[in-house]
Amino acid sequence: MSFERACGVDDVKPGEALATPLDTPSGVPVAVLRDGDDWYAVQDECSHAAIPLSEGDVEGCEVECWLHGSRFDLRTGKPTGLPATEPVPIFPVKVEGDDVLVDVTTPLNDV
Repeated sequence: MSFERACGVDDVKPGEALATPLDTPSGVPVAVLRDGDDWYAVQDECSHAAIPLSEGDVEGCEVECWLHGSRFDLRTGKPTGLPATEPVPIFPVKVEGDDVLVDVTTPLNDV
């Protein structure tokens, strides 16, 4: 695995998302999301419309796209609410000290 620094721990409050400077191999940015002490990383683009998921609401283990209300499970990338029907890529995350690291080269799901 090839982890890169995405942001600092203090950059993302619980229940929030942050667009990062990291891009997936396809060139789409990555968002880091936080639910309490749990960290997630997803491709920062709704699979229904090209809208940044980092601008959506995080509640529990889901993120909701602000435009049409599609929801995605942050653990699997699968849609949990229409109109999205396709999953979004999710990526491994680890916290080391004050840094949040993401491996954008190895998605955790088949998309």
